[in-house]
Amino acid sequence: MTDLGWIDPLLRAARPKVTGALLRYFRDLDRAEEAFQEASLRALKNWPINGPPRDPVAWLVMVGRNCALDDVRRGNKSQPLPEDGEISDLEDAEPDLIERLDNSHYRDDVLRLLFICCHPDLPAVQQIALALRVVSGLTMKEIASAFLVSESAMEQRITRAKSRVAKADVPFETPGAAERAERLGAVAAMLYLLFNEGYSASGGTVHVRVPLCEEAVRLARLLLTLFPAEPEIMGLAALMLLQHARAQGRLDETGEIILLEDQDRSRWDRDLIAEGLALLEKAKRHRRPGTYQIQATIAGVHAHAADWKATDWAEIDQLYGALERLQPSPVITLNRAVAVSKVQGPAAALALIEPLAEPLSSYFHFFGLKGGLLMQLGRAAEAKVAFDQAIALAHTPAEAAHIRGHLDRLMAEADGHEHEKINRDRVGLASGRSS
Repeated sequence: MTDLGWIDPLLRAARPKVTGALLRYFRDLDRAEEAFQEASLRALKNWPINGPPRDPVAWLVMVGRNCALDDVRRGNKSQPLPEDGEISDLEDAEPDLIERLDNSHYRDDVLRLLFICCHPDLPAVQQIALALRVVSGLTMKEIASAFLVSESAMEQRITRAKSRVAKADVPFETPGAAERAERLGAVAAMLYLLFNEGYSASGGTVHVRVPLCEEAVRLARLLLTLFPAEPEIMGLAALMLLQHARAQGRLDETGEIILLEDQDRSRWDRDLIAEGLALLEKAKRHRRPGTYQIQATIAGVHAHAADWKATDWAEIDQLYGALERLQPSPVITLNRAVAVSKVQGPAAALALIEPLAEPLSSYFHFFGLKGGLLMQLGRAAEAKVAFDQAIALAHTPAEAAHIRGHLDRLMAEADGHEHEKINRDRVGLASGRSS
């Protein structure tokens, strides 16, 4: 096997389970991460020769555990770890290991890992950032983009979070019901950030990372089994399902972004939509509205509309208004501006987003929307400036190509207007000469 591209997706998908299992075994976050990295290096050496094991997660857990134990033994001048060949065939060990993993208290070490990262001893921002780094393996750049801060600032936050976990003597046993409830908000926020990183990737060459979306949906469903009467967890799961249902319609064959208004809605996953809408209705019956439920309701309005023109933009505007009151945020106001542009026109939407220029000065979508609104208002020169800024802030080739398409249309229209002006001038000159 000369092409090693197939290994990275396996390692990326296995990371949360393997790190969670190693954390439970060693009760040391840094040791668990280092053990996973060492196991990944062994996989890169072993798998291209022998092929992937029957269960990559079990293989990585066993090898990572042995590597970490070897480090301890070296410190004690004990026996060295056997050679790779002696540990690479885990055929007999895997079933027993997987059985033990499945029979753990949460039946999922990933969720245990989430709860450790989201321990209340850590500030909320550090909880979420640490979980994104440790659980999903996102880069500092990707996490910093999600928080709209610099990469160096995010690195400092994560370093501080790891230090606090190490010094706080965080218990690694299963937390009780009251403690689980305390951590629920941070875990839900982390899962939604994880989903958003998959839904609109902040780095790399792809715009959508389906495995990240699917992992976030899987964890949200699992969280719902642990908290079946919590309406905000129902809303979170519904929101993810309704958004992920559009995955097949969001990009064309060449990877270019297809706007919601242009998407072929027959490609939307109707089973996911039905599941999301049913969860949303169940959540609303509890009469305890929250931010995830409101966002899911907005997604539900789009799902109900037969096409773009049939969308109830007035309802979406009202829903975003309610969301702003519950959770004031420049990004929420930016999203509301899209609905405002449909209900009140581009001028009203532009006035709404102008105060957001400073807090969203490094946000791609701000300049993309601003350019679009200016283009609708016929302010071509200003639209071009905004589009150029959006391209400079694009995180993926698909985002950049999408804005370049707008820019190309803008320039074509400008050229057309210039030709019309020249032709009018020529007609005027000819008329003047004839008179």
